[in-house]
Amino acid sequence: MSSNVIQLQRLREIRQYESEDHAYKARILVMDKLELLEEMIQFQEERKKMGKLDLSMMTRGKILFHALEKNAETDELKLLTRSYRKHLEYEMSEYLKNPSADRPSDQDWDDEVQ
Repeated sequence: MSSNVIQLQRLREIRQYESEDHAYKARILVMDKLELLEEMIQFQEERKKMGKLDLSMMTRGKILFHALEKNAETDELKLLTRSYRKHLEYEMSEYLKNPSADRPSDQDWDDEVQ
């Protein structure tokens, strides 16, 4: 199978997850700042429990960290959430290039966003 066909399949997979996460996005959009921070903690705990990011986690994280970035009251929080979101976007693009590659571990994630 050509790499273009594989990339097209991965794009479709990402779009499927993004469309399935409309309910999650709707839930995130009505959260206040405290609820968003609590959701971030839950996201981080789930990520640590899983050990690696899957496509669903990447998609949900992208939604969550975008909302956190938009609602950040401090420059530090804005910088942190932007860094996490960009990291997730990078991971999604890498997934498109090589879906069989290992997803980042907790240590990889922590190293890249610091």
